[in-house]
Amino acid sequence: MKCPDCQGELAVLRQCRRVRLKCDQCGREYQIHEVAAQLDEKTEELLARYTTIIYD
Repeated sequence: MKCPDCQGELAVLRQCRRVRLKCDQCGREYQIHEVAAQLDEKTEELLARYTTIIYD
């Protein structure tokens, strides 16, 4: 998935008790709900591996 700001790649970032998407170029982190409408199939498959995603 591409970063909405800089078009870098977003990667799933697992942290203690939360999951975020982080850009490998600009370093910006996104909460899942911020980019939920733009998720691609590959990212959805990665997120589906987590039984619970906490929105904070």
